[in-house]
Amino acid sequence: MCGLDPWGSRDPAVPAVSPAGDRGKGERKGFSQPSSRLAAPGDAADLHQSPHPTVLEALGYALSQLLQAKEAPEKIIPSVLGSTLPQHMLRLLQPGPKLNPGVAVEFAWCLHYIICSQVNNALLITHGALSTLGLLLLDLAGAVQRSEDAGLELLVCPVFRCLSNLLTETAAEAVEGQMQLRDERVVAALFILLQFFLQKQPSLLPEGLWLLNNLTANSPSFCTSLLSLDLIEPLLQLLPVSNVVSVLVLTVLCNVAEKGPAYCEHLWPGPLLSSLLGMLAFSDTDVIGQSLELLQLLFLYRPEAAQAFLQQSGLQALERHEEEAQLQERVHVLQQTALHR
Repeated sequence: MCGLDPWGSRDPAVPAVSPAGDRGKGERKGFSQPSSRLAAPGDAADLHQSPHPTVLEALGYALSQLLQAKEAPEKIIPSVLGSTLPQHMLRLLQPGPKLNPGVAVEFAWCLHYIICSQVNNALLITHGALSTLGLLLLDLAGAVQRSEDAGLELLVCPVFRCLSNLLTETAAEAVEGQMQLRDERVVAALFILLQFFLQKQPSLLPEGLWLLNNLTANSPSFCTSLLSLDLIEPLLQLLPVSNVVSVLVLTVLCNVAEKGPAYCEHLWPGPLLSSLLGMLAFSDTDVIGQSLELLQLLFLYRPEAAQAFLQQSGLQALERHEEEAQLQERVHVLQQTALHR
């Protein structure tokens, strides 16, 4: 899921979404170009030399500009990764009483730019980046519950992106246990943040949903957490927000459904089928395509759902998309599946 400019802007961006049928883990990148060129840091740079948060914050901002330079992947980021800077950056992101939000924001964006360069993300993972970011995610969810949410989105956005992109790395799968977190805690924290941003800043929902997609894409345990915490209905409640959010929600549900019959038993009976029938009234091709894929998986593992679909005028809902070139074949396949289950 590359194809976007690797130098991510600080504004939450609409994520690239896999076409229906491709639900692998995907990278999240941004859109803007860097505006400055700075000198490379020395190998012995120590971010703790100054005790003043304002100095560290300014240093983090300057470093973030440097890491966006056109030549950064070839000339600058390898030097940064070869120094002690990554370890110091991760220390500044560790949750606790010493965490300074302003400093953390700047160095979270630095980490995001380094990860997007894909120079050596395995090294960051071995330094404990997944564990640090996972714990920070839990801490941010706790801040929401304590109503300490001032400027929270400034830090959540790069944390979402860093975790999402690191989870696409092969090395992440090898050290997944390094996060030292129960899957349920991560999923619960993510949903606390999603519910918060649904009310406060819906533009961040795609960022969180893309992370949820990457968590569930190849992980039955994270899918199990989604089900055991009864989060399918809250997930469905996000469908009306936008087409982009709808596609991401449907993609996450496909990740769950493809894990097999035991998982689909938790998807139907329930509100999913009526929600999907509602989605078929949409005109957006991506939304319809992802809805068709989810229905196909549901009918495969829960044949009784196909009968319920027919009884609720499902074939009529499909007919309106029979003439759409991008959907014709999938509509026909689903019609046949529904009729012969």
